[in-house]
Amino acid sequence: MAAGAPPRSAPTVEEQEEAAGVGILLQISMLVLAFVLGHLLRRRRVYYLPEASASLLIGLMVGGLASISNTRKSTRRWFNFREELFFLLLLPPIIFQSGFSLAPKPFFSNFGAIITFAIVGTFIASIVTGVLVYLGGLIHLVYRMPLIESMMFGALVSATDPVTVLSIFQELGTDVNLYALVFGESVLNDAMAISLYRTMASLRTNPSSQNIFVVILRFLENFFGSMSIGVGAGFISALLFKYSTLGVENLYNLESCLFVLFPYFSYMLAEGFGLSGIVSILFTGIVMKRYTSPNLSEDSQRFTASLFHLLSSLAETFVFIYMGFDIAMERQSWSHIGFIFFSIIFILVARAANVFSCAFLVNLVRPSHRKISRQYQQALWYSGLRGAMAFALALQSVHDLPEGHGQAILSATISIIVLTVLLIGGSTSTMLEFLHVAGDGNNGQHRSLEARSGEL
Repeated sequence: MAAGAPPRSAPTVEEQEEAAGVGILLQISMLVLAFVLGHLLRRRRVYYLPEASASLLIGLMVGGLASISNTRKSTRRWFNFREELFFLLLLPPIIFQSGFSLAPKPFFSNFGAIITFAIVGTFIASIVTGVLVYLGGLIHLVYRMPLIESMMFGALVSATDPVTVLSIFQELGTDVNLYALVFGESVLNDAMAISLYRTMASLRTNPSSQNIFVVILRFLENFFGSMSIGVGAGFISALLFKYSTLGVENLYNLESCLFVLFPYFSYMLAEGFGLSGIVSILFTGIVMKRYTSPNLSEDSQRFTASLFHLLSSLAETFVFIYMGFDIAMERQSWSHIGFIFFSIIFILVARAANVFSCAFLVNLVRPSHRKISRQYQQALWYSGLRGAMAFALALQSVHDLPEGHGQAILSATISIIVLTVLLIGGSTSTMLEFLHVAGDGNNGQHRSLEARSGEL
């Protein structure tokens, strides 16, 4: 503070309420604009600017205007991307809807391939990215970080978010099996990436346990422990609704309320035990769709399906707007341009190692008529967009990593997200036509997947 300048008084309660009102009003206005613009783009079949890209651009533009204007800090505070808000409020309905919307036939007919890409492939991509970043630092090609921190970056940036690609897949009517592979991988990939990130973060704080067998054991404990909680919560809800006869007694309100609470119960229970709520709520959604939903009355089935679809759409749109606004408002560390540039190259290489090696393994055991073709493998490689999950974990890394490492990771992750969402997402339709995979299926098949949850 300059000498002689009067001390700045704290905002009054009335000023805080006014700032909150302005902030919430701007958020609602951007949501309305994003949904209207998304509808117009979809109606006019403008594929070079998908809905996710439009939402991100809206946030970037409004955030840019706010950053150069005289907007009060008390108003800006309402737009800060807080990872706790993302993980506890916005993410659960998105992940639950992903699991709840999985149609059994296309998903389980490709289950082996999906598991291979999501678990083995994500592990490969994470390790390849982390090793390349570490080796690049050793030869002074990129910003130097310790091995564990490089692995943390590899884990968080391996989280894919192909919302844009999936919406265009559906509009153009790609093959239902290709759609199921991309959709299924993305559903399980987030859970795998966050489990890997947390495992690496725990190893960093406890160097004495840096043993490969301890790493594998901790990951398996985290992943399968979370999955067990999710499956258990789903089966408990199925038994409750089967024997409580709430639908018979016309207690539709109570029935719907209990149904909505179970996913959050599963998520918070896993988080309370130090496990992954994402993995837990994902498998809760899969189990509740198969075993709980049939025990509801028809009215409650329609209401809960529509409700979670609504919540998921609002949350995903809000996340992209929120992310764009925060990118424009926050000061980024652009002093390591080489790290950012080579990180983009490294993730492309890692994605290729993921897709082509896993496709080779899957094709070894598949009959000739069900092998994953070279065109489909290239489409899978191209579908590896990064989004909100990578951004949230990068924000977490700022708190987890000292000496500016977390800030460098955040700047690199932001660049990767903007590049993949805007450029790769916008060129998806051209890619599909070039690979001759557009129109291999039909929209009816995709709608039978109930995959509208993947759209904004």
